[in-house]
Amino acid sequence: MLWLLLLLQVVVSCLWLGHSEVVNSFETSCPQFFFRETPPNEGLEPQNPAWICQCFKNQYYFATLYDRKMRIPVYSAYIYQPGPGKRPKTWLVEPQLIGPTYPKTMEKEWTLLNHYNVSLEKISQSQAILHDYKNLTGLNRGHLNPNGHHDDYSSRMATFTLTNIVPQDEELNGGAWNNYEQQTMIRRTQGCKATYVIVGAVPGNNYIAKGRVNKPSHLWSAACCVVDNNYIKAWAVIAENDKNQVELLTLGELEDMLTELYGRGQVSLFDSDCPRE
Repeated sequence: MLWLLLLLQVVVSCLWLGHSEVVNSFETSCPQFFFRETPPNEGLEPQNPAWICQCFKNQYYFATLYDRKMRIPVYSAYIYQPGPGKRPKTWLVEPQLIGPTYPKTMEKEWTLLNHYNVSLEKISQSQAILHDYKNLTGLNRGHLNPNGHHDDYSSRMATFTLTNIVPQDEELNGGAWNNYEQQTMIRRTQGCKATYVIVGAVPGNNYIAKGRVNKPSHLWSAACCVVDNNYIKAWAVIAENDKNQVELLTLGELEDMLTELYGRGQVSLFDSDCPRE
């Protein structure tokens, strides 16, 4: 019943709010992807942010804070609802990063080039494009919000926007990070009625695509799980983006580490009701 109410909330919000993609705030546009409808605080905000309510076929599926300058997501927030299914193969971009007059749902580059008369250069000004991820060595396209954490084709397809992707160490992506996504998450979410997840990337000192797209120094993930009205649990992980290992942390430990790594003040990822210990 809880899942049905959550799904209904997602559908209604996308339709009633005009399914605008790049928004002014998550609180007023797509708060349902955050525990207690409370997004992370300003400790993660980059210099040139874009708040994206990720909309595919007129429905919201998750939320992404995007760094236009680094051309990578800061974080993606979603509700964990895993299920079996095919892995999509089509990559999408965010038209509204070009400007507010462009489509409000994610589109293929080809569609924008051929139906909206937009140049590839214009698309690439404030986001990564497919060409940026060509011919990588030791790196591949790493999802923050993974398609395997969703239970139908449309919700998995929505994760295949390049605004949800970072250059990730190939061994880490296929190894310890995949282990965490596919095995640890299943174990940890036993008994959870709803699990809110935020996955992020810390900007690093290296770039791909001739300096266009930042290669993160770290990837991190935090989860807040509602077991019942009286019991909420949390956990977190962090990984260096050049080693095939993941460190399990408390939520409080991760927030303290991110505070140091981002250097923009104390980081808070979830509402205070989510336990830090």
